[in-house]
Amino acid sequence: MVSIAVVNQKGGVGKTTVVLGLTSAAAQRGIRTLVVDMDPQGNATTGLGVFEPTRSIDSVLVEERPGGLRATVEPTGWATGCEPLPMLAASSPSLAVREAQLSTDPLGAQDRLRLAMRGHDVPLVLIDCPPSLGLLTINALFAADAVLVVTEPGAWAVDGVGRMLQTVDRIRMRRPDGGPEAAGIAVNRLGRTRDGRYWNEQLIAAYPDQCLPPVRLRAAVAEAAARSVPIHAMGRRPGAEEAAGEFDVLLDRVLHCCGCHDLHDLEHTSEGDI
Repeated sequence: MVSIAVVNQKGGVGKTTVVLGLTSAAAQRGIRTLVVDMDPQGNATTGLGVFEPTRSIDSVLVEERPGGLRATVEPTGWATGCEPLPMLAASSPSLAVREAQLSTDPLGAQDRLRLAMRGHDVPLVLIDCPPSLGLLTINALFAADAVLVVTEPGAWAVDGVGRMLQTVDRIRMRRPDGGPEAAGIAVNRLGRTRDGRYWNEQLIAAYPDQCLPPVRLRAAVAEAAARSVPIHAMGRRPGAEEAAGEFDVLLDRVLHCCGCHDLHDLEHTSEGDI
């Protein structure tokens, strides 16, 4: 199993659309995927076609529940062009108040998600994090094998990425296994403007070994999320094929950074793994 937290402390950079794009790319590749939606806004949940979840990831954060993740998982609504069908541990509005409650645990509640994931062997887990560095994001970082930092090519992006990578280093010092690793930096919504090119070049100059191939600004990506369909199923929509190809490349690079040099290790796994 490979678990990847998709993070940035800043909102509005498109973390969720990157999660959905990677999920679509994984399904296209035959990789069974579970999305864990830790954001109280629940955009990954609705983007996966689940509008009234029957259960929520919040239930395994109430208290320590080793292996409890299985009870929260349900199928997504991506019926078109996805085989195998991605699975979901859905968000809930109650996550917004759960964070304050987690902070009252005298022993620390930073690893409840990690405990809940114990014993699960789904090949790929993508964790969509809220746009803040609270205990929900910290739980994701403690549970993940790797971290993908998503940013836009704009002012202060370099500083924001730097702070996020420092946080990952701090988590690594506190985890007994030395994880999570930095899978890289995904520059999202790269437009064809001089300003976009400039800030993208600044990010590459600051982190030359960590910047991954960018995801360009395309209306098809936002439309796929709004319609709750995978980008690979958008057919002849202008830009959809190009966007799907970019997410294919990004998935390859992220998994390679996680040590999955042979992607066949994650492909065509059995139904019983979730």
